[in-house]
Amino acid sequence: MHSPGAYILLYTALYGAFGVASPYWPKLFESKGLAPQQIGLILAAGLVMRLAAGPAIGRLADLVASLRLVLASCIVVAAAAAAGYSSASTFWLILPIAVVQAGALAPTTSLADALTVNTARPARAGRPFEYGWIRGAASAAFLVGTLVIGQLISSADLSPIIWTNVALLAVAAAAAAWIPAPHPDARSADDDAPGAAKVRSLLKLPAFRVVIVVSALVYGSHALYDAFAVIRWSAAGLPAPVISALWAEAVAAEVVVFLLIGPWLLDRLDARGAALLASVAGVIRWSAMGLTTSVELLAVLQPLHGLTFALLHLVCMRVIGNVVPSRVAATAQTLYAFGAGLVTAGLTWLSGTLYADHGGLAFLAMAVLCVVALPVAWWGFAPGRQQPGGMRAP
Repeated sequence: MHSPGAYILLYTALYGAFGVASPYWPKLFESKGLAPQQIGLILAAGLVMRLAAGPAIGRLADLVASLRLVLASCIVVAAAAAAGYSSASTFWLILPIAVVQAGALAPTTSLADALTVNTARPARAGRPFEYGWIRGAASAAFLVGTLVIGQLISSADLSPIIWTNVALLAVAAAAAAWIPAPHPDARSADDDAPGAAKVRSLLKLPAFRVVIVVSALVYGSHALYDAFAVIRWSAAGLPAPVISALWAEAVAAEVVVFLLIGPWLLDRLDARGAALLASVAGVIRWSAMGLTTSVELLAVLQPLHGLTFALLHLVCMRVIGNVVPSRVAATAQTLYAFGAGLVTAGLTWLSGTLYADHGGLAFLAMAVLCVVALPVAWWGFAPGRQQPGGMRAP
């Protein structure tokens, strides 16, 4: 039986590295004299690289049948790139470093999930832990990392961002090597088929297609919130400490759902019921958020993040673990991330126009996305459509 210790170390170090750096990279770039337009270009280039690199490296990991090696290698490259920020001081030096790091980090969470879900899948006899325990620890580490780094940096010295990120990534790389090798599924006739054929076969699994669609709709509905909630709340007069507390409340709810409530709900409601609950929570959350900026009401709404994100993620991991053979687990995880990421990127771009034209009422459009997810989840996650499936060459 596998111990969860290595998995917990991997996730806490990896997400802790995200927490200490992701919110602060733009501030670091600004401190090096970059203009807002240059910072925006760097962030956009990183997003494009992530969308391209994630599926490609995930497919490579399956082809070489060594998820741990590819994961550890990507983390090492990301750490080396982060260290490069210490001596880079111009746009043309920072841009390639940011692109390389974005490409290296793109598949890390998907590869980690592929390794973890394969071990924690319900169908596996004697599974040692719930996936939600590991992912909840990761969310907690992100929150702690963000809070701690805020105490370590000053307007005159942002270098702790770089070196804390590098140190945590080094720990994550070591933890990836410590994780036990996954037990492969039995080989099938299509194991030697071309990569594109395997991807097509993967996409022929009905439940996996539903995972892609439902996650894209519900995760994508967070785009306006991520981009404009702070702007809307600030314009309504909410002070910065209150806004920070509201965001922390959402992350705390995410942790609670991952660690405690989510696995319990998933076991009792099954994938369809839990996905419906997550979608309904999205309808309520975005509809209400479009109509109010009351601190009291927002404080009631923020915990719904635990359902709209964490619970749905547990559903997707449960379904992927059930229906996807481990030999294409990395490909499945990166396609799952790619679908949600692509839709979220498009909706983030659209959110600017929606918010400019309609203000807070733009959140109602995000509620509509969750309404659309309801029938997809109802029919797509029906009992009998989530059984383990073999991969057949087309």
